[in-house]
Amino acid sequence: MYVYLLTFFAVLGGFLLGYDTGIVSGSMLLIIPNFHLSTMWTEAVVSGTVGSAAVSALLGGFLSDCLGRKIVIIISSLLYALGAVIMGVAGTQSVLLLGRIVVGIGIGFGSTTIPVYIAESAPSDIRGQLVTLNQLFITIGILVSSLVVGGFSSMKTNGWRYMLGLGSVPAVFQFLGMLYLPESPRWLLDHELQATARYCLMKIRGTDEIDNEINNIKASIEAEKKISKEDDLSTLVRIWKTPHVRKAVFVGCTLQIFQQVCGINTIIYYSASILKMGGVPVKAAIWLVAAPNGVNFLATFIGIVLVDKAGRKILLLLSFIGIFVSLIFMATGFQLASIYSPPLAIYENISSSCNTNEYHSCNDCTRNLDCGYCYSSDLDGSCLPVDPEKETQSSMGRCNSSESVYAVYTFAHDYCPNDYAWMLIFGMCLFVFSFAPGLGPMPWTINSEIYPLWARSTAMSISTATNWIFNLLIAFTFLSLTQAITKYGVFWLFGAMSILGFIFTLLFVPETKNRTLEELDTLFINKKNNGSNGSKSDSDNDGVVIQKVE
Repeated sequence: MYVYLLTFFAVLGGFLLGYDTGIVSGSMLLIIPNFHLSTMWTEAVVSGTVGSAAVSALLGGFLSDCLGRKIVIIISSLLYALGAVIMGVAGTQSVLLLGRIVVGIGIGFGSTTIPVYIAESAPSDIRGQLVTLNQLFITIGILVSSLVVGGFSSMKTNGWRYMLGLGSVPAVFQFLGMLYLPESPRWLLDHELQATARYCLMKIRGTDEIDNEINNIKASIEAEKKISKEDDLSTLVRIWKTPHVRKAVFVGCTLQIFQQVCGINTIIYYSASILKMGGVPVKAAIWLVAAPNGVNFLATFIGIVLVDKAGRKILLLLSFIGIFVSLIFMATGFQLASIYSPPLAIYENISSSCNTNEYHSCNDCTRNLDCGYCYSSDLDGSCLPVDPEKETQSSMGRCNSSESVYAVYTFAHDYCPNDYAWMLIFGMCLFVFSFAPGLGPMPWTINSEIYPLWARSTAMSISTATNWIFNLLIAFTFLSLTQAITKYGVFWLFGAMSILGFIFTLLFVPETKNRTLEELDTLFINKKNNGSNGSKSDSDNDGVVIQKVE
């Protein structure tokens, strides 16, 4: 049970990542009108955490090797708590962005270190399950955030402050818990703290019969240090010059890329905005976000149950298939909404660039973010300019609050009423149902397993930074892409990426279940050439193959 306790406090970092990811979606609906954010500022606030996480993820591996896995996780929790407080008290958009950046640094450190800490502490037969718990806690964080958003959404002025500031509570809880947990036994042995490593491993395993495991780890470390002295290279250079480790980093980073370019974080970061774009009213969109988030949470249990039974690769392949089908639903829903967009039946007697006969439908009107669609139950729609102080009304015409007939009409900004919103809700739920057991946790699980100890922290930093860089790319360009290639065009693009991800996984990703970390050190060595024919193999260049100590 001790290894589960250790895992619980470690994966609270996953909860913080999920909470921050989910809370942005709903809180931005209140933050945007509060600070009058432009599209660029909106993308900057959403992406500030992602950008700083990408940079700190690279530094996290170095700190993890120098200070230890445990210390870096403690630092990450303190930074998250500090960032959450800054966001909660922010009086300007610049301070809000600063808080997002500080939170991102903490998340970057945690996302790099937590999977490694768990993998190095877990028994091989449940390692995949325990690392996958990090993804479960990410989904729990996302689900909790959607409920918090719903609860505080009625507080138009300060609700977002509570949403963002409450993230400091689990961060402090993780900080206190990690103070009493042991360091990774593998890190301790690597730093020649053998007595402490033996004590920690006995505590984690719940038995004193750990000699075989200690010997295996020591043999691996000694062989790696021998090679390191002979090569006298930096870790990055050594990774590049070691073919089988270079292959592992390529596979690990590419999996992280496909995790992002399938569009998962547009579903999470902009879920409320996507529902709004599809014609769902703002109040309903805030609560409907809980539907895909709930499915995301429940479906993660499938991955936990099957990761050490069915294996990592099959879960990834099935995940890509389900994601592709869900993206077809969402793209088709947006496309049908565009094709059957309500017509503009009335051109009001006002002078406005929105009220022009160049716009013939609601879709034409709302593509201009300065315009909105004013309509009543019989869809006698017109196109009117948005009130810069309150986007739920127009600055003039029938949908301005000063007009006596205002209550009869609805003003739609950045969306059009349609009958296809159900396709978006179904598509989002199917997307997260497919993502949660496979493409969500498996890239992290596989990355925590496939690198030798000497390269693990650095390689994990590279793959984690790759994940955050592409996360940033998608998050920062999503709203702009919807305007450039249409809303449905973006989801067709994500669908194409999921097909490429399926092909890559089928051809290049190996199965890692039920193998020790020491056995996985040589997973990518070219066994075809690793014989006694005198030819130079990967293992000849890179070091020795560690034999298991019986």
